[in-house]
Amino acid sequence: MALSASDVPTMYTVLVNSLSADEAARRPAEAALAQCETRPGFCSCLLEIISARGLACREDVRLLATVYFKNSINRYWRHRRDSYGISNEEKDHLRKNLLLNMREENSQLAVLISKIARLDYPKEWPELLSVLAQQLQSADVLASHRVFMVLFRTLKELSTKRLAVDQKNYAEITGHLFEYTWNLWKSDVQTILQNLSMLSQRNDIDSVFEQSNDLALICDRWLLCLMIVRLLIFSGYASDSRTAQEVWQVREVCPTVLTAIKSLLPYYDTFKDKHAKLCDFAKRACTKLMKVLVTLQGRHPYSFVHETVLSATVDFCLNMITNPEQTGTTFEEFLIQSMVLVKSVLECKEYRPSPMGRVINENEPLSLEQRKKNFAAVASDMLKVILSGDRVVLLCNILVRRYFIFTAKDLEEWSENPESFHHEQNLVQWTEKKRPCAEALFIVIFEKYRELLAPVVVSVLREAMAISPPQETEVTAGMLLKDASYTAAGHVYYELSNYLSFNEWFHGSLSIEISNHHPNMRIIRRKIALLLGHWISEIKGDTRKLVYRALVGLLQDNDIAVRLAACSSLCYLFQESCFSELDLFECLPTCWTMSFKLIEDVQEFDSKVQVLNFISVLLEHAGDKVIPFACQLSQFFQMIWNESAGESLLQIQLLTALRTFVSSLGFQSPLSYHMLIPILQSGINIDSPDALNLLEDSVLLWEATLSNAPSIVPQLLDLFPYLVGIMNRSFDHLEVTMKIIEDYIIFGGSEFLKSHGASLANIIDTIVGNVNDKGLLTALPIVDLLIQIFPLEAPPLISSALQKLTFISLSQDDGQNPSRTTVRASSGAILARLLVMNTNFSAQLLSEPALLASIQQAGISVNNNLLFSLVDMWIDKVDDANAIQQKEYAMALSVILTLQVPQVIDKLDDILSVCTTVIIGSREVKTDDDTSGDITSSSWIGNDGSGYSNTSSKELRKRQHSTLPSAGSIHLRLLSCNRP
Repeated sequence: MALSASDVPTMYTVLVNSLSADEAARRPAEAALAQCETRPGFCSCLLEIISARGLACREDVRLLATVYFKNSINRYWRHRRDSYGISNEEKDHLRKNLLLNMREENSQLAVLISKIARLDYPKEWPELLSVLAQQLQSADVLASHRVFMVLFRTLKELSTKRLAVDQKNYAEITGHLFEYTWNLWKSDVQTILQNLSMLSQRNDIDSVFEQSNDLALICDRWLLCLMIVRLLIFSGYASDSRTAQEVWQVREVCPTVLTAIKSLLPYYDTFKDKHAKLCDFAKRACTKLMKVLVTLQGRHPYSFVHETVLSATVDFCLNMITNPEQTGTTFEEFLIQSMVLVKSVLECKEYRPSPMGRVINENEPLSLEQRKKNFAAVASDMLKVILSGDRVVLLCNILVRRYFIFTAKDLEEWSENPESFHHEQNLVQWTEKKRPCAEALFIVIFEKYRELLAPVVVSVLREAMAISPPQETEVTAGMLLKDASYTAAGHVYYELSNYLSFNEWFHGSLSIEISNHHPNMRIIRRKIALLLGHWISEIKGDTRKLVYRALVGLLQDNDIAVRLAACSSLCYLFQESCFSELDLFECLPTCWTMSFKLIEDVQEFDSKVQVLNFISVLLEHAGDKVIPFACQLSQFFQMIWNESAGESLLQIQLLTALRTFVSSLGFQSPLSYHMLIPILQSGINIDSPDALNLLEDSVLLWEATLSNAPSIVPQLLDLFPYLVGIMNRSFDHLEVTMKIIEDYIIFGGSEFLKSHGASLANIIDTIVGNVNDKGLLTALPIVDLLIQIFPLEAPPLISSALQKLTFISLSQDDGQNPSRTTVRASSGAILARLLVMNTNFSAQLLSEPALLASIQQAGISVNNNLLFSLVDMWIDKVDDANAIQQKEYAMALSVILTLQVPQVIDKLDDILSVCTTVIIGSREVKTDDDTSGDITSSSWIGNDGSGYSNTSSKELRKRQHSTLPSAGSIHLRLLSCNRP
């Protein structure tokens, strides 16, 4: 029965009870809501509650109703099925009511309208934008503000649609809405500036501002208009970097936005000590305005090329960066955006001049590429004027001498929490903090003007070293400048190596500073630790060993930030192509000890991941030299696993390190089983809470463990049943699970088949017939291997899968599909091997009446004798098979000849042709290292490309089990048979 307006109070009560802490009240309410979700009128009742008409609605209840309404949108609108409990008429009613209620003081309504608009506009809700446009013109500031909120949310949602027709619709929306929104924005900015000017001259700012409610609303509406204008220009036009067509709104908007920034900036300082809200507004407004300029330059770089836009904006930003005090621009957010814009312009590939020059005054229309070249040439000329040599040098000096310098606040934060300080300096997103942003800009400007700036950086470096001697212990301006200059030198090492000898620098200064253990010198020690990682390619000869020792020594520093920096650089050094493993082995014991100590001392997730990464690098290079430390490392890994419970990302990193550890131990890996197998068991258990996050890495670790096992011990054998659950859940890990099964088959032998044959058959039967061709080609070698190693025991276990392979082999739908052809050829080869190695079971399998009936019901044309249908397939598909499969075909056909069945006579010539072709072909390609005896037809057995190769023992056992006869054996079989 449908719900109506009279049910709203009841529905409200049910929602209230669903939030109750009393389980006796909550559970019935939740059940009632579940029943109501499919009843017509449910959404209408929710909308009445969301809009709070006629009810003193609690905010938490209103939010809960909004969640249900959003879920209903996803069900009703996305699936567009009336069977979900909502009719088209109710949809129309809800859409109209949403627009009627959009002036209510509820931001959730704007979100709901936008979600529905994304699905229904313009086809089923064509009047949406026209209604919004009419409501925008309301004289009521509060009402228009709320309509603008709806419009912004709707435009933002529509902008995410990427189909050509949707982008065309958005362009039409831009044409209708831009002028009004832009004009209102310009009008509002004048009103805001007039009011700010008036308030700046008053002493009673608080009372005047509180009485002027409209000013706060106008400020918010103005910011909403700004975001709408940005959306319309950004999404209403294709990027001009592709079209080379100017977007006129960029030239219209950007100069006005820049003027607004210049007008608003002084009010930040004016109200900083007078009125917090107005100061915050000036700060927020200027930052958002600058973000608009950054966004439009990135989207429409060619439209940005105009002296009133590009030249004026870059010039203004450079002034802000080099002399922020002049305009009171001391707040970080605005300076960051100014740096981002300059960096974006310098990196913009559209502004790079073409070596062909520009085309001027051509009579015929310019091509797309010619227009692009013209824009690039104009932009390049502008930037040469704005960024003169002197100004570039000034900018470089300002960045290094001002923005790279640690402040007193920085040093205080370092003292309070060195670990957090380290990560904030090195891992933070560069657009979020002033110093990383300045470093990013420095790198870009150096790249562009390296010949000009390299001597400047060297000059600053030498100046700092002269005024701050290596044995200094006080935190002076000279020490801070030295730190800044080392930062600069680290970022641009690739160019400074032509101006600076690293060996002389290290021996003359860096090594002495590293040995200065005064607490204040942590600033320089940390920077040197990072610097050595940057200059890795320039560290030559005997100095490399000294650098290794220096960094290992810094792992023992008293300051965690220094130790983490050393840990990071050691990773770079050990992974460098010129790395000497002999040097590593000398310091390996200290590295282990210090790593274990460091991970005990750190608290933050990023620190633990960094140390684990370092340990993984050590393991990769240590190889079997890790064996003496196996017990110590096992204890360490166990401790970290226990402490990281619930931190999936850290445990993933740990599983990766364990994979490296096991591979390094090789046949000595059982030394770690007491730690490793419980971790494995936890990771591959699909019922564990973290299964979704840990399963992939756990399965990879499982395979690495088996590949490096000298034998399958009972503890490893007991893990196999977990594979059934993994495969029943999904085929996401099919390739690696096939490798795991291969390991169990080869190393587990008959004990494995006896213990887990039924589980193995379950897995194979689940795969065959339920995966695509690529998946089948991954799994079929396992079936082939089973028949190879267990010719008598395995076929009865996997009878169902073999029947499916018979069906696949005899199907004739491969056509022009190469993968389907390969699957048929591989399936037929398996059945050929079965005939050779277990003729009795093969005959039993092919005589199953149910199998013949299912094949015939599928419309596949076969003989009443499936064996001779397979003979036809082997003869027909021999050219599609690989060399090993052809031998299997030939051997099966030679067996057929020995049966002395009358039907063979008709196929005698074809059979002999296949067999002799295989014999002759094998003789031609035979080499000393021929591996034709290995019948496993999978190319993936061996090195899997992940860095973990199957062991030679595994390959040896495969060859020992291989029983495929050689071409000569086929020849003998042919000679021994009685020709009819």
